[in-house]
Amino acid sequence: MGLIACPAVTIARACMSHVVLPVILKEKLWGTGSGNLTELEKTINARAALGYRLHSIPTAAPGSRGFGGGNRVHATMVFERLK
Repeated sequence: MGLIACPAVTIARACMSHVVLPVILKEKLWGTGSGNLTELEKTINARAALGYRLHSIPTAAPGSRGFGGGNRVHATMVFERLK
C-alpha cells in the first residue's frame, strides 16, 4: 500500500509559487493505522528540498472502503514556495 500521487509535477510547474498535489491516503490492508506515512513524509521532504513548505492539506472521505476494508482519504497537499 502506498501514496498515490496524480499526476507527477512537471518541470514547468517547478518554478511556480504554489504546487498542488492530489493524493489518496490509504489505510493498511489489515489492521489499523496508515500504511503510507513514509511515502507521505518523502513527498513533503522532496518538496522542501525544492524550496517549498506544506501550506495545507485539506481532506475528504469518499465513503468507500478499499480492498480488505481499508479506508481511503482523498487529500490535496498545497505547497507554497519560500521566498
